[in-house]
Amino acid sequence: MKILISGASIAGPVTAYWLARNGFEVTVVERSPALRKTGGHAVDLFRPAMDIAERMGVLPALLDRKTGTDRMTIHSPGARPVEVDLRRVYSAVSDRHVEIMRDDLSEVFHDATRGDVEYVFGDSITSVSADGEVTFERGAPRRFDVVIGADGLHSNVRRLVFGDVREDFIGAYLAVQSVPDGLGRADYTTAYIEPGRIAAIYSARDLPDARAVFLFHSGKLDYHYRDAVRQKELLRSAFTGMAEAESWLDHDGTFYFDSITQLRMDTWSRGRVTLVGDAGHCPGPAVGGSTSLAVVGAYVLAGELAAANGDHERAFAAYEAEMGDYVRRSRVVALAAAKRIVPSTPRDVWLLRNGARLVSHLPMPLGRALAKLNRNGIRLHEAVRTKDYASTTRAVAVPPDPSR
Repeated sequence: MKILISGASIAGPVTAYWLARNGFEVTVVERSPALRKTGGHAVDLFRPAMDIAERMGVLPALLDRKTGTDRMTIHSPGARPVEVDLRRVYSAVSDRHVEIMRDDLSEVFHDATRGDVEYVFGDSITSVSADGEVTFERGAPRRFDVVIGADGLHSNVRRLVFGDVREDFIGAYLAVQSVPDGLGRADYTTAYIEPGRIAAIYSARDLPDARAVFLFHSGKLDYHYRDAVRQKELLRSAFTGMAEAESWLDHDGTFYFDSITQLRMDTWSRGRVTLVGDAGHCPGPAVGGSTSLAVVGAYVLAGELAAANGDHERAFAAYEAEMGDYVRRSRVVALAAAKRIVPSTPRDVWLLRNGARLVSHLPMPLGRALAKLNRNGIRLHEAVRTKDYASTTRAVAVPPDPSR
């Protein structure tokens, strides 16, 4: 049975790994001419995603590439700097966690699959027919039994198959700028917080440069998601008067900019096509645990396809049922986090500073106990339990229909 996946970042390779393990013939197509190494930013994996990585045998590689950025200093106008132990903050959210650069995470998952999966770089899907015929920008048309869009928030597959879908902008923007090594410490994050905006800088173990991160509240801005020049203009305007942030924007390293937007789709599947990760259920970059959600969704989708013996209609329904609660709760957490992470008023700045100070000085068990009382579900990921599909799947998936 032939399955095509669009996107070779996170959800794509994880889905490919579990499908290939269950005997499916998997092809991954990626628009980029090679595995993306474009700077990226640090992402978090929480317990359910860590458990899946361990089942894949890649946990040692992830731990070897963790950022090691365990401490943060918070600066804000008219106040003394606050020192924060990030290990205690993360412990309050999840008992199992790793922070890793997104590009490194993608590379680890790709390395785990490249011996069993066909990767086609430098190409993109242009159409998908109801009977599974797929056309490409460069390659010849091919027929697949299932097509999976794992190509991010601005998914090409979603646009082709679903058209316009509901996107809820939740009032903030995120940007990441690569800056020269030496501007950020490898074990430290330095953050500058003012009402409505945050700028921070950090590096990581084995990272040849540093990353400047920007978060700010705003109304809806007018730009194209690939127009970096316009995006930098908007970012400069948002951080006018914050000297540190303005100086970081003077550099020409790789650059990322996007709105913090939630997707609101009633279903992620249509015909023989389905979506996974940010392509189908993005809760909002930087605020909703979308990387862990993508890894879990990829594992569940592949597991349900194998459990259904390739019956995609039955598998897609089971996949959406299994992931529905996690996705809905992630949206709620993201909405709350977007309001808290970028303080709107001087009082909010004070609360953020002193809340971080408190958590970083509490004993870890006490911090976790207090987090469990949070009504907004800060320990959402700890409540997620995934199936062990090994006990419900066949070693080899059903072969394709010879009449096709």
